[in-house]
Amino acid sequence: MNFPIHTNKALQLFTGLGLLIISSCSSNEKKEAQTGVDSAVLVTVSQPAADVKQGLTVSGQVEAGQAANISTRVMGYITSINVKVGDRVSKGQILATISNDDILAKRAQADALIAQAEAAFRNAQRDYERFTALYKQQSASAKELDNITLQYSSAKAGLEAAKQQRNEVNAMLNYTRLTAPFAGTITQKMMDAGSMANPGMPLLVIEQTGSYQVSASVPESEISLIHTGALVTVNIDAIHKVINGKISQVSQSSENSGGQYLIKINIPDNEKQGLFAGMYANVSIPVARGIKATTGDQVMVPISAILYKDQLTGLYTIGSNHTALLRWVRLGKTEGNQVEVLSGLAGNEQFILSAEGRLYNGVAVKIK
Repeated sequence: MNFPIHTNKALQLFTGLGLLIISSCSSNEKKEAQTGVDSAVLVTVSQPAADVKQGLTVSGQVEAGQAANISTRVMGYITSINVKVGDRVSKGQILATISNDDILAKRAQADALIAQAEAAFRNAQRDYERFTALYKQQSASAKELDNITLQYSSAKAGLEAAKQQRNEVNAMLNYTRLTAPFAGTITQKMMDAGSMANPGMPLLVIEQTGSYQVSASVPESEISLIHTGALVTVNIDAIHKVINGKISQVSQSSENSGGQYLIKINIPDNEKQGLFAGMYANVSIPVARGIKATTGDQVMVPISAILYKDQLTGLYTIGSNHTALLRWVRLGKTEGNQVEVLSGLAGNEQFILSAEGRLYNGVAVKIK
């Protein structure tokens, strides 16, 4: 008699527990959904086409406006070097001397030859004047006058040859005294006194004081966008200095520079304070990329958006369910703070530029 009563109570109890569980699950799902929305990572998105800057950045070095390698054209021992690295010199100042005893001996020989040639020339000149007067008096034949004239011309040429030989020796003697071709600073010293100097071998390097320029290399794919007179921005990281310069020279050949075209950027005089030759520089060149037919096919993104993992490179895009999706890409050349994406991202696709939280594959994101 009591069994049906207990069964009904049990059914009521199980029904109540079921409703309670369903209600609890529904509440948890709502809380989880609400929590998922609230915990989504705020991100900033962009498109490659919107990030392409109208400019080109290349690397270069500061160099002296004028530099010279000081060498000699004669072989001999270095008798003295009168300067050291860092010395400032004036134009025409003697920097080094080479032993010249053999050249001095040759000059003495040349002087003796000149004395001999002068004596022969004076004798031939007197004979020529004498026979010219006799010929006018019809006391000498034309044949005799011709012979004397020939001797006179030969003696004159001999004297001129002796003088030119001495000029040659004097020129060689000048090569044993190395002087500064312009006012500047000694930046390198390759040899010391007592060493053997060979023709064409540099002994010293001198750079013009206070005259600096920047030499940079431009790839052949960009050289058509560069022209003389363009204003550029030069960033010298070593001294935290930004300089406004102007392109003064554009090389027309890359035969000896591995496909890179050299350009020279002139530095204004009021910006040369603190500069030293050899400093590295980043040159930003504004260019009109609209005239370049292949630019529309380039996909450029900021380097800061790239993720590096082992040997792979990628960036985050946004999936259809508003989650971060890691996309592996293949990179190309770098231009300033932009890098070219060769594959893995289309030009009209959005990618995550920055995030206010940790990104990982599948995390919920919310566009700012």
